[in-house]
Amino acid sequence: MPHTPAATELVQLLTPTGERVTHPDYPLDISTDEIKSLYRDLVMVRRFDAEATALQRQGELGLWAQSLGQEAAQVGSGRALERGDYAFPTYREHGVAWAKGVPPKQLLGLYRGIDNGGWDARVNEFHSYTLVIGSQTLHATGYAMGLARDAKKSGERCGAVIAYFGDGATSQGDVNEAFVYASVFHAPVVFFCQNNQWAISSPIESQTKVPLYQRAWGFGFDGIRVDGNDVLACLAVTRKALANARAGEGPTFVEAFTYRMGAHTTSDDPSRYRLAKELTEWQEKDPIARVKTYLEKNSLADENFFREVEEQADQMATSLRFDIINAEDPVVESMFENVYAEPHPTLNQERDVYLNYLDSFEDGGA
Repeated sequence: MPHTPAATELVQLLTPTGERVTHPDYPLDISTDEIKSLYRDLVMVRRFDAEATALQRQGELGLWAQSLGQEAAQVGSGRALERGDYAFPTYREHGVAWAKGVPPKQLLGLYRGIDNGGWDARVNEFHSYTLVIGSQTLHATGYAMGLARDAKKSGERCGAVIAYFGDGATSQGDVNEAFVYASVFHAPVVFFCQNNQWAISSPIESQTKVPLYQRAWGFGFDGIRVDGNDVLACLAVTRKALANARAGEGPTFVEAFTYRMGAHTTSDDPSRYRLAKELTEWQEKDPIARVKTYLEKNSLADENFFREVEEQADQMATSLRFDIINAEDPVVESMFENVYAEPHPTLNQERDVYLNYLDSFEDGGA
């Protein structure tokens, strides 16, 4: 039966002031080098996000969905994934993509409109970005059910699946249907909700009357709320939820309580619907600053380390900018190549009509 504590509990292992704390249910044995590696991940992901935002503002990308402020939730949960685990993202999981080894330039190809996502989902075990709100939770649940079935037939170890979505998506029918199927069929899936307080311009108060993680109990599985700005807590909680899934204990709902410090996308203006004071309050809980403070307080990293990380981030951003600005546009015919597995007469006809239309411009016929 799912655990249902009376009070809302926030799992935290690293406070906003950089103090390590413990939690009886989520111990974390982690070395200094591993924490420094997580810090590097956080900085790199934020720098990537900033560069992508700048590229969009300069007309190099059609749109961009920022992850500013949500790096700990994504990097922590992403680093908890093991080989054989598969992730289903929304359109904002840049930190998870980084953790799964997806090159940043391949993420930007999607937003530049030159491909549909250039990474190999099977190699990276990271599905295509999903813009239809909540639909990926059904895909994840079905995939998890398939993994469990295959593992039962083969007798091999079962991998786990993680599905990412935001607080607004919890109001979608698809998400609740996924909860039903995952619970009934005991699917090895972790539902990872990044509650960043805003579903575009709709505040969390308009989405739910109870903490989101408590919804899991009504579907018959565990729900946990974790400090989404604490990379260590996100790592520990997700690691345990994934281990439970692999062990056949069914789904878990993880609510990463965080904040979207940027806009919903680059087409959004958050100053129209939220107060500057709110942003200031959450900046004091910055996920990167708290790790840096911890390392500094305990003399675990010096200025050379922090400078090297910043330099690596700048080098990555410079390379990324060059790759995107100089990226070649695909040939027009390629949009027709991967629609069907085999030749399709209707599609072939549509291709010919469109190519003739384009040729008419070159011949001065239009």
